[in-house]
Amino acid sequence: MYETLTSRNDERGPGMRGTAAANPWHALWAMLVGFFMILVDATIVSVANPSIMAALGASYDSVIWVTSAYLLAYAVPLLVAGRLGDRFGPKNLYVVGLTVFTLASLWCGLADSINTLIIARVMQGFGAALLTPQTLSTITRIFPADRRGVAMSLWGATAGVATLVGPLAGGLLLDVLGWQWIFFVNVPVGVLGVALAVRLIPQLDTQVKRLDLLGMALSGIGMFMIVFALQEGQSHSWAPWVWGTIAGGIGFMAAFVFWQYVNPTDPLVPLRIFADRDFSLSNIGVATIGFVVTAMIVPVMFYAQEVCGLSPTRSALVVAPMAIASGVLAPLVGRIIDRSHPRPVIGFGFSLVAIAMTWLSIEMTSATPIWRIVLPLTVTGVGMAFIWSPLAATATRNLPPHLAGAGSGVYNTTRQVGSVLGSAGVAAFMAWRISDEVGVTGAESPAGDSVNLLPAFLQEPFAAAMSQTLLLPAFFALFGVGAALFFLGFGSPRSVEFDDPPADRDIGDAPGWSDDQGFAVDHDDYVEYTVSWDDVEPVRTRRPTAESDPEPATEPMASRPQHVLHAPADLWHDEPVESWRHVTDEYPAGVEDMPPAAQDILDFLRGADTPPPKVEPVGFAHNGFHVDDEKHVQPVPRPPLADPAGRHARRLNEREPSRHRARDEEPEPRTFWFESNGRHARQDRDDTPRHGRHSTPWPD
Repeated sequence: MYETLTSRNDERGPGMRGTAAANPWHALWAMLVGFFMILVDATIVSVANPSIMAALGASYDSVIWVTSAYLLAYAVPLLVAGRLGDRFGPKNLYVVGLTVFTLASLWCGLADSINTLIIARVMQGFGAALLTPQTLSTITRIFPADRRGVAMSLWGATAGVATLVGPLAGGLLLDVLGWQWIFFVNVPVGVLGVALAVRLIPQLDTQVKRLDLLGMALSGIGMFMIVFALQEGQSHSWAPWVWGTIAGGIGFMAAFVFWQYVNPTDPLVPLRIFADRDFSLSNIGVATIGFVVTAMIVPVMFYAQEVCGLSPTRSALVVAPMAIASGVLAPLVGRIIDRSHPRPVIGFGFSLVAIAMTWLSIEMTSATPIWRIVLPLTVTGVGMAFIWSPLAATATRNLPPHLAGAGSGVYNTTRQVGSVLGSAGVAAFMAWRISDEVGVTGAESPAGDSVNLLPAFLQEPFAAAMSQTLLLPAFFALFGVGAALFFLGFGSPRSVEFDDPPADRDIGDAPGWSDDQGFAVDHDDYVEYTVSWDDVEPVRTRRPTAESDPEPATEPMASRPQHVLHAPADLWHDEPVESWRHVTDEYPAGVEDMPPAAQDILDFLRGADTPPPKVEPVGFAHNGFHVDDEKHVQPVPRPPLADPAGRHARRLNEREPSRHRARDEEPEPRTFWFESNGRHARQDRDDTPRHGRHSTPWPD
């Protein structure tokens, strides 16, 4: 009897050192501090634009760049940051990113001009880009599969809640302390986050790989051109140069994809990760929800301030129930996604969001009370709870640990691109509807002043424009429903083979496993035992492939397995021989013209210790269980050869020309009624010790 060590690719790896090795939840909470802060900063400035314009003497176009610069610097380096985490360690990149973000926040608060503020915001976005992919890749590597859904639910809830808390926190700080404290508040939180990260986040294994400099350049230029054109398109009336910039960015991204395909070394984004259908569909889903959230929050804020006359703080409180509902349901959804198929969970979430957006669009009139606006927003929060964390868990469920950084970078980049597309799309759509309903162009619209109530005669058409704008995110939510219909689920078989783990990673000593399996050893390894009827009969165990059997065959357990010898793999050539004893009987010592396969086996036996005389197994006749207590003292006879005169015998005895007979005697007749190896079929209903209790009886 010998063992085959089998490792799951979705469990914790052996290279985890630090506190999280014992309790990964400590590391998760430490990472969520920084992750929450950078996502809040993506939306916190929106309510402070009028105050920043007045304090720094900036124009409307200039103050828009305070947000646009952050989004650009955040989105462009995400792909590179994920790979850098694999190269230098996710903990190190997280600490560096959070430090850069904290120092840039201090710089933003001290800025005395709009240009200085924009440059500081660029540094903020760069720090956020270094930090973000490390959170998802670390969760993938430190949490076992049965607890990863709950961890991802907290990660997803943090992303959803932070996006909605940003305007609320910005309004409160603006009313009480001034616009500078929107940035100053990040400094103590950032210092605390760095201290927690150094103490609680474990050091994970790194991969010594070459950096794809050409891929970095192509992806960076392409992403910058696309995002820049989308951000500036509306303010420049979508001039031809805007479309040319978008086309150029798409060209650079196409060149990037081609380079990743032909790159012979270490690509920035291994394209084979998209062969996993769930990963690809999760990226479509997270881009969709990023688009929906960004496109939904803008018209709601304008409606609350321009039509309802609410202050920035009270406007932010309108969307607070959405954030609360999403956060409260996050742990429950995490437990659900650990035990159920992602298709109904994610499909339900997107369907609920689409229905809630349509409901909110119907309710948005100049005479609607606020509580009727809050109800559909709360339902939207419930739907988002069933989207954020299940998408993250589904995207990373099947990725091996050595691709966690690349997968996290792609996933977060897709989310950010979806948000940018939502911002640009809703701006263009909203300007079009305002022009039709109010009768003025977007540049002349009074909606730019978010602190004054519109005149009564403009409130109804402006509310209609905002109501129609909300149909855009409602429509895009349907793309998420469509993507959810094609999820395979966690337990479904896949034929995707990921690339090899790094050469410097210890993947364990696994007999019967080749070096190209691509799995990392975890703490929950299990053992497959393959036992033969003969004491010295080698049995080849292999991992099932698309060209082989669905599962490797496992022989019934014999009672004396301790004398089984391990045969080297090169003895097998093309096909295994049925039994070592068969070879020794067929070819005694001194036989001339012995086939090479038989000679190899005999040479191997002569070099091994002579096994003791054969003792027929008694007692536990099948996999360690009593199968017939009345006959347990009877010897278990040796079953007939599965193919006594077939291709194996013919291969060892080339002197016989007959295809069906390799010996002079007649072969034993098959006693089973279906095509199999004959060891699990019995003619006698009571003859279970011979064939095992799960064998198939001969039909009457």
